[in-house]
Amino acid sequence: MATDFVKTFVQMCNYLQDPRHVARFQKVCGVKGTFPVKPSEPDRGEPEPDCPGLRKRAPDSSVVNGAAGDAMVNGMQGDITAGPDAPSVDPDTARAKPLRKNSLTGDVGQEFLIHNKFLFYLFTFGTELGNEMFFIVFFPFLFWNIDALVSRRLIVVWAWNLFVGQSTKDMIRWSRPASPPVVKVEVFYNSEYSMPSTHAMTGTAIPFCLFMLTYGRWQYSFLFGFSVALSWSVLVCVSRVYMGMHSILEVITGFLYSLLILAFFQPILGKIDSFYMTDHFAPLVIIVSHVSLGLVAFSLDSWSTSRGDTAQALGTGVGAAIGTHVNYQLGLLLDPPLSSLPLTLPPISFSLVLLALLRFVIGVAVILVTRMVMKAVTIPSLCRLFGLPTDDVRRARQHMKVELPYRYIVYSVVGFSCVSVVPLFFKILSLA
Repeated sequence: MATDFVKTFVQMCNYLQDPRHVARFQKVCGVKGTFPVKPSEPDRGEPEPDCPGLRKRAPDSSVVNGAAGDAMVNGMQGDITAGPDAPSVDPDTARAKPLRKNSLTGDVGQEFLIHNKFLFYLFTFGTELGNEMFFIVFFPFLFWNIDALVSRRLIVVWAWNLFVGQSTKDMIRWSRPASPPVVKVEVFYNSEYSMPSTHAMTGTAIPFCLFMLTYGRWQYSFLFGFSVALSWSVLVCVSRVYMGMHSILEVITGFLYSLLILAFFQPILGKIDSFYMTDHFAPLVIIVSHVSLGLVAFSLDSWSTSRGDTAQALGTGVGAAIGTHVNYQLGLLLDPPLSSLPLTLPPISFSLVLLALLRFVIGVAVILVTRMVMKAVTIPSLCRLFGLPTDDVRRARQHMKVELPYRYIVYSVVGFSCVSVVPLFFKILSLA
């Protein structure tokens, strides 16, 4: 009985991993590749015969949506019907290229056709909801304008999700869905491993953690909060299939994996937050634990952008946690008392919106200047320290001994600035 269950489970996983399902979904959503008329036999994404269950990272040459004769900028290209020999197509059809080039190779990808522009923009927005850049904007806005307690606890979950997800990818080492048949609407992470989907993990953990932290603390209905969290998560997860970056199995695994991590962290998030604030040894524990996690993540496989993003998240977590400790010790951390719960949003007014935008613009300006200065100082210093040339920053950052301390130093300072320095600016400018 158990053997039959395992066999059925494996068959189901193999079925959900098939890249042809991704291609069919893309076709339904109006995405069409410009593949050659007679393509060579595609890589079906099966494990290599001599290494069951293990697939090597795909070279960038696998990104073959088809031969694209014209040199063009990324993004939507408009009407494709120009030219005397062009086929007759729907005038709403647009030619497009991936919005960002491959993070490892610099390849811009191949063109594809978009028959449904609404879904293209919807899923592009959805995939951005799982990108690190979104969270770099989202967490500060939440911290400065809405609820600092919720923001700093979300950062803990975000950092751990990225670490666990990326480390799992580097241990399983599955390549991205094969193209063809899949159309690569995105190629930024195409040369990196794909199981599980870390977009699906962060795109699930953050909205559901936000819901769990704010329900009962803020006044809103359960149905509203759950619906927003579920919609956010589903949009991010489905967008990864649309982009051709993940199979259905990888997205489902990422979704369930993040729920498992949330179930682990939910009972102890309050204790972690209290430890960060009150314990005298907290700064030492924070630094040692996060640096150790980064060393583990960097030792599992060769350098990649997503691994750098993991170190960036861990560095941000270090800075935010130490900033929380400093604020508490100096009496600058003013969480609302329990007696004031549940909190309610104040009436939306012009002055309130203006104040929020002013805080955000000033805060982001401080963070960007901090990042620029720290980056300009850190990378050349590390290159000189380790005897590496300073004229090629991209190549220098592919060394763990440069990239790991760079990410940690720069983004721990950025995280500290966000939590401790920027609120101090607000007090000086009477914006608190």
